[in-house]
Amino acid sequence: MPKNILKSGLIVSCQPVPGGAMDDSSYVVGFALAALSAGAVGLRVESVRYVSAVRAATDAPVIGLIKRDLDDSPVRITPFLDDVRDLARAGADIVAFDATDRVRPATVEALAQAVRDAGRLSMADCSCIEDARRALAAGVDFVGSTMSGYTGGPEPVDPDIDLVAALRELTRNVIAEGRIRTPEQAQAAARAGAACVVVGSAITRTEHVTAWFRDALTEVYAPAPAPVVMSVDLGGTKTMAALVQAGEVLDTVTFATDRTGSPERWLQQIAEATAAWKGRYQSAGLAVTGAVRNGAWRAMNKATLGIEGEFPLDSRAAELFETPVIAANDAQAAAWGEYKATPDRRDLVFITVSTGLGGGIVSEGRLLRGIAGHFGQMHDPEAGPLESRVCGPWIASEAKRLGRDCEPKDVFLAANGGEEWAIGIIGGVVRRFARLCCDIQLAIDPARIVIGGGVGLATGFIDRVRAEIEANGPSAMPELRAATLGTKAGIVGIADLALTHNKNLMSH
Repeated sequence: MPKNILKSGLIVSCQPVPGGAMDDSSYVVGFALAALSAGAVGLRVESVRYVSAVRAATDAPVIGLIKRDLDDSPVRITPFLDDVRDLARAGADIVAFDATDRVRPATVEALAQAVRDAGRLSMADCSCIEDARRALAAGVDFVGSTMSGYTGGPEPVDPDIDLVAALRELTRNVIAEGRIRTPEQAQAAARAGAACVVVGSAITRTEHVTAWFRDALTEVYAPAPAPVVMSVDLGGTKTMAALVQAGEVLDTVTFATDRTGSPERWLQQIAEATAAWKGRYQSAGLAVTGAVRNGAWRAMNKATLGIEGEFPLDSRAAELFETPVIAANDAQAAAWGEYKATPDRRDLVFITVSTGLGGGIVSEGRLLRGIAGHFGQMHDPEAGPLESRVCGPWIASEAKRLGRDCEPKDVFLAANGGEEWAIGIIGGVVRRFARLCCDIQLAIDPARIVIGGGVGLATGFIDRVRAEIEANGPSAMPELRAATLGTKAGIVGIADLALTHNKNLMSH
């Protein structure tokens, strides 16, 4: 029988769902004739009964196969030599069989020989290029990508176009098959070198196609609950942990950060404080003071949190919480939270003024990671790192130097009340911060600068900064905005980053 019995084109697999409403000869023949009338060049049909019925209705090329569920072998497609002979007698022009390297009743070589003895052509259903090499060495006529993704592990969603292309390097007689559900996927298989393309469920299994559309609409009409993330904001003064779902904070716990501790101790404190949440979240995100690069955490200012060297934060937290974890700088996480909290998708810079001075940059819809946004480490010609004189501790220390033993919030209250000693302290912070905002505008030109943190959101602070900037009349006037998420910006931002990270892990 000549191999050119199949012309380049579409082969329709007419295999009803076993036990389904269309599992009957009349439906299979109807599918076959309808497919041929629309331009299919061949048919793939399962079982002796259906091959015989289709052969009686048409002389079009038929690929025949038999599926069996065996107790002692995972091979299902035409496992026995008698199956080959029965299909040939039923009228199959081509006999397809499983050619994978697994425990099997009959070898690939024996099946290929049985097909030749029956005067028919053979199709080897392969899972990989090695299967195809063995099958071609055994003398098969066609190789197919049928078994790719079906020999272990989770079943893929898309067809294996790469395997089709690899098979074409071995032979021109390639039949693409497996999860080809759209015309575009069929075209991709043909462009990869397939001589013919098999489409089955998308054409002849009404149950499957209906389920695809049902599931797609369910996502709109009755979407599954959004995943829950455990988010942690580990700062130099306090640590907040929260359960976050779809940007909403479901539950929180806050406790003082043990500044004398270590990364291991801080993680252990978080684990102890959130033990009751175990099983309620699917991933975790850690927003931390300092720099995080490739999952490794190090201090940028040891006065905030003393971290010696680099600590493998991502991996260690994943072990402890037994879930995928992503870590990022707390201000960067807050920048992302503020970016996602509004529909405005223009670039932004986020600056937090609290125990320290940090920031984050979102440019063209992407959060810049690493040390980007660590504005507190920029040099102040007056006193070294800018963070040392634009932060809550500096405000408190200045007040103490003037004989006022109080917290930064008390200094703001006094300044807003007109007390000169407090106005002087806050004024110094405002002048340095206003200069920073103008420098950022000149360097990056963001659409807005969002300000957060305990000092940044203190009553009157942003108004004082705006007034200072206007008084100086810079060439580029920054647009200042208060953070909309308040103290929860980092929690919400790291939750969204964790979701994206988890999706990427699952896609690989």
